[in-house]
Amino acid sequence: MHPDFDHVTTWVFDLDETLYPPSMPLFPQIEARMTRWIETYLGVSAAEADRLRARWWHDHGTTLAGLMREHDMDPDPFLADVHDIDFSVLSPDPDLRAALAALPGRRVIFTNGTAPYARAVLAARGLSDLWDAVHGIEDAGYIPKPHRAAYQAVFDRDGLEPRRSAMFEDVARNLEVPCELGLRTIHIAPAPVPGDHIQHHAADLTGFLRGILAADPAAPAA
Repeated sequence: MHPDFDHVTTWVFDLDETLYPPSMPLFPQIEARMTRWIETYLGVSAAEADRLRARWWHDHGTTLAGLMREHDMDPDPFLADVHDIDFSVLSPDPDLRAALAALPGRRVIFTNGTAPYARAVLAARGLSDLWDAVHGIEDAGYIPKPHRAAYQAVFDRDGLEPRRSAMFEDVARNLEVPCELGLRTIHIAPAPVPGDHIQHHAADLTGFLRGILAADPAAPAA
């Protein structure tokens, strides 16, 4: 094991565009359904609904959080609707599965989606049986990443030790609190972005995992 990770006993993974690449068009389906929901719920145009969706994501962490805070919306019907999508755009990834399975310790999902949605994604990717826990937005009281309360709720529920954990995430701002809490942070993205809260960057999750498992000192900085 690479020395930057030999202390890790819990591996925390985001879901969307972390455990599958952005080239697999799953999340755009969710965004389109969110826009349509806002159109109907608020009686606004598609353009205005799209603008609100983007603003709520920026200001509140998720579109759902914006709707709940600004319009007192019940989250469950919204989540059921926006996650009613075509999962066939995802495909199994045996190489990623092997790399995840080789990690020593516990493997955990922490997503701003729901746990049932996460399990559907994992099934489509051939990764279902690898996880010790799957934590969805409902487990954080519908408080999303990047808010500190979401991490505290999920980490307390899970019982993980932050300073013996690592977190993989495609949204850079969602690594700020984990870094402050002592988790090793890995940003999954095509190109590095600046920030002291990002300790490692990986354009290719499978290759990165293989690198740290092979104790390749160059791999975590790739």
